[in-house]
Amino acid sequence: MDSFEILEGQTLTAVEVINDDEQIIFTVDNGDQYKLWHTQECCEYVYIEDICGDLNDLVGHGPILLAEEISYQDETPEGTSHPEYPSDSYTWTFYKLATVWGAVTIRWYGGSNGYYSEAVDFQKI
Repeated sequence: MDSFEILEGQTLTAVEVINDDEQIIFTVDNGDQYKLWHTQECCEYVYIEDICGDLNDLVGHGPILLAEEISYQDETPEGTSHPEYPSDSYTWTFYKLATVWGAVTIRWYGGSNGYYSEAVDFQKI
């Protein structure tokens, strides 16, 4: 897996949400593509809870000034409401991106019985 911070300093030419919010593809100006996703397994669920901001504000507006991943395991961050369905273990993961034109936060939620991954993957494809 790659570090999400690798997007910092690169200019996006496209951002595409695919498969009912199960993955996001980022394309940078040199043609490289990166995928943000989670492969579902038994007894867990990981999905995009919310996208705050407009992903199109990141495209073609100069280099990414901020590319940051922040996770909270078994704790609900301030200003975030916990989903109604209970789970033994849960993880909130926030992906923050900003250009001079705007900023976006992609909020993922993962819950499981504690034996499965709730992590979001990021990788060059």
